[in-house]
Amino acid sequence: MNTTFTVYFEDPFWVGMIQRFDGNRLSVCKVTFGAEPTDAEIYAFLLKHFNDLQFTKPIKAEEKKRADSPKRRMRNAKKMLDQKGVGTKSQQALKKQYEESKAERKAVSKEKREEDARRLFELKQKKKKEKHRGH
Repeated sequence: MNTTFTVYFEDPFWVGMIQRFDGNRLSVCKVTFGAEPTDAEIYAFLLKHFNDLQFTKPIKAEEKKRADSPKRRMRNAKKMLDQKGVGTKSQQALKKQYEESKAERKAVSKEKREEDARRLFELKQKKKKEKHRGH
């Protein structure tokens, strides 16, 4: 297993991206820092919180192939951008995790909303029956 940690500036915060490679499988975790972290702060963070980090589900990482010429590299880069969109494999994995959690949140909130509506409907029915009970 190979792990890399990259820190970069994503306006307005400093962000750390942890990539875990296990054979040809890649899983990613994104950590947001406030101000620019020092090396000591990063080291302390990793020691303290590494086991608590939530990585994405592993995705298949393609092997990098060496292009023959600069023109061929340009053509291949253009093809890859047209097919997959802009972003690294890690960014795409984070986006996929975000979309999955978004779908889960939507399902849970829809279920809660329907439950509340059903509860209110039953309450109205009960109230209506109590109103006409003596007649």
